[in-house]
Amino acid sequence: MLIVRKTNAYIGLILTAIAISVAPMLKVPLKGNWVLYQADPRLLYISMAVLGLTTMMLFVRALRAFKIMAIVTLIWSALMAVAVYFKVNNYFGSKFFDKVLAKTIHFQWGWVVLLVGVLLLVSSVKKVQLETKA
Repeated sequence: MLIVRKTNAYIGLILTAIAISVAPMLKVPLKGNWVLYQADPRLLYISMAVLGLTTMMLFVRALRAFKIMAIVTLIWSALMAVAVYFKVNNYFGSKFFDKVLAKTIHFQWGWVVLLVGVLLLVSSVKKVQLETKA
């Protein structure tokens, strides 16, 4: 039987939503801090959809589906970080300008908040053995 630690799940959902929507993900010189929408809007929309499905599975109490969606959210967050990394390193298509750009753009604290939130989501569901009294 699966049980959910609601505090971990709710805090994970809140942290993940904050990280995706308003936390700075990139530090761009002359432009300031960029959120995920400014880095790539498609990543934001897909991330919001995955997080919405995860939230729906929690509120409907489909715990097996919630656990699967939490793992999907973890995998999607890793793919999202890799996609942003490659976008920063291949923005212009020119080796010289891409190297200069990659050295000036830095990842911000939003990625750490996203990682903590997703790890809380993944660790919020656990399997327990039912005790039967004879």
